[in-house]
Amino acid sequence: MALTESTMVSLGKSAPDFSLEGTDYKMHSLNDFEKKPLVVIFTCNHCPYAQAIESRLIHLASDYRDSVFFVAINSNDVINYPEDSMENMRKRAKDNQYPFPYLLDNTQEVARSYGAVCTPDIFLFNSDQKLAYRGRLDDNWQNEHEVTSEDLRCAIDAILDSKAVDHVQHPSMGCNIKWK
Repeated sequence: MALTESTMVSLGKSAPDFSLEGTDYKMHSLNDFEKKPLVVIFTCNHCPYAQAIESRLIHLASDYRDSVFFVAINSNDVINYPEDSMENMRKRAKDNQYPFPYLLDNTQEVARSYGAVCTPDIFLFNSDQKLAYRGRLDDNWQNEHEVTSEDLRCAIDAILDSKAVDHVQHPSMGCNIKWK
């Protein structure tokens, strides 16, 4: 497991469009997530970094379910990493009661268009679908009881208060996306 940090991209960038199948057997596109802020999380089933923050993401999405959209996208090569297959994604989403769509980016084009490089890799877009935050969930991926800075939560709160995200945006870190 190689540790990879996300690359920072220009804030204000428009969210790239997508149309992907979810674990709910439905197609989801960017247009499904209009009028509210949107958190896009590139993640997967097998990465220990993604697994370590999974329950915190579920809790965060539940906390903001009425005011912020969340969507998780798996862009890993499912041939070489079968634990990330749609069948296993469906099982994980059901077992963990994901309160958000979990989508498969089989072509990896969506990950490339967003500039995603690792799992987890987190993007927050405002209600105009402009990038407002790119970074980590919090300051301790290993131990949720030692978190002292909830970076994504603070960014969401700023966006909901119609303010700019004014704290330092630290890159997310995790396993590299498993490219084909």
